[in-house]
Amino acid sequence: MPASFNQAIIDEFRANGGKVGGPFEGGDLLLLTTTGAKSGAEHTVPLGYVRDGELLLIVGSAGGAPRHPAWYHNLLAHPQVRVEIGTETLELIAVPAEGARRDRLFERVVSVAPGYADYQTATTRTLPVVVLEPSGAEAAEGPGEIGSFADKLVQIHGWLRAQLRHIQAETDAHFAARAAHGGSGEPPVPGIGLQLRQHCLAFCQFLTFHHTSEDAYTFPALADRHPHLRDALDRLGEEHRTLARVKDALLALLADITTADPERFRAELARLSEELVAHLDYEEESLLPALSQIPWPPGPPEPEPAGGAAS
Repeated sequence: MPASFNQAIIDEFRANGGKVGGPFEGGDLLLLTTTGAKSGAEHTVPLGYVRDGELLLIVGSAGGAPRHPAWYHNLLAHPQVRVEIGTETLELIAVPAEGARRDRLFERVVSVAPGYADYQTATTRTLPVVVLEPSGAEAAEGPGEIGSFADKLVQIHGWLRAQLRHIQAETDAHFAARAAHGGSGEPPVPGIGLQLRQHCLAFCQFLTFHHTSEDAYTFPALADRHPHLRDALDRLGEEHRTLARVKDALLALLADITTADPERFRAELARLSEELVAHLDYEEESLLPALSQIPWPPGPPEPEPAGGAAS
């Protein structure tokens, strides 16, 4: 669809709490915001969706065009996406389904919206079915209520630890399936390789964002307010650089997870896990007492004192 047509739908959607008229009136519509694979800029498109339990399904149909839509290539590069449904905004992870799961989910979509079957007939490519999953942050270990910056850090660390365990389990399942398939020269049966890639990529991109934010904002502010923490903050900053190198080595292996060497991938993942868990433990031990004094969410900055210095 032309950009101007999409923008008109987006504007109407946001102005009317997710409701639009015209040919989409009464349909299930969401706004998907992805990060450009090359540009890094945000792009928003309106898309139809189908629910499968608590999951949201979208299809890269492009109206039956011969190529996947741009938003699909974006989410392959940046799995974390923003979704607007009605008046609600969700941060989700986009995972294209593979093999038998993709076929089952496509049947589910067609049972609700038969037009997608026509789109599939119109093209030789297999229309991708993308599952929009919760990030898992709400289920991560951590404080029930967030009242301080310390609570927020513990929540983030809980998510990182939980995602590490999830990725490790998917790694074992993926390589076990590859080993069980066997067959000289035969490709592995489609399974969870792309799922593992998306989860691992989302984890690594979030870790980069989190550590970059700490280096740019949190750590300098803490150093000014608590000079006795400077040595610990310097150590944590150096650990960020070490973790970035390990993360980049793992990401290089994700380029083609279907052919990645199992032992090397496991070794890099184990190295990242060991380094990261030790880093999180030290950060909590060093910083939580100071961070517990800072409310969350942060309030407005304190006003400058009026009148200047007394004479």
